Amino acid sequence: MDDRTEEGLTLLGKRTEYCADYAPEVLETFENKHPENDYWVQFNCPEFTSLCPITGQPDFAEIKISYLPDRRMVESKSLKLYLFSFRNHGAFHEDCVNIIMKDLIKLMEPKYIEVTGIFLPRGGISIYPYANYGRPGTKYEQMAQRRLEEKATI
Repeated sequence: MDDRTEEGLTLLGKRTEYCADYAPEVLETFENKHPENDYWVQFNCPEFTSLCPITGQPDFAEIKISYLPDRRMVESKSLKLYLFSFRNHGAFHEDCVNIIMKDLIKLMEPKYIEVTGIFLPRGGISIYPYANYGRPGTKYEQMAQRRLEEKATI
């Protein structure tokens, strides 16, 4: 039997259909084969777009996602479709980064996650929002606090 079927993944190997607006329901996970290990999984989406919620003008960014998985991991094609679903979604830069992080926390329950948006300038100003999360009551919560403090000094 195909592993994808066993995992319940529905998007791999099929024609890609893009969502017209924000679509967290497209996200899928699979089992982490090494939950006892702490290791980084990093995604980079250099072609992220969303819309300014006030003007409707497009915003362009690179979105960087890094996480330490626990039991479940996000499937990359579903993540791509999810990120592309912001294309017609009106949200401020900071909101996009926090929505992405919270949706991935809800989906995977990672040990630790961080999301950075590197938005291109509009009106002569670049905005680079950063959000992170570490599982409460664990060393990952302390890690999140440390990394947040480090970002404040950059």
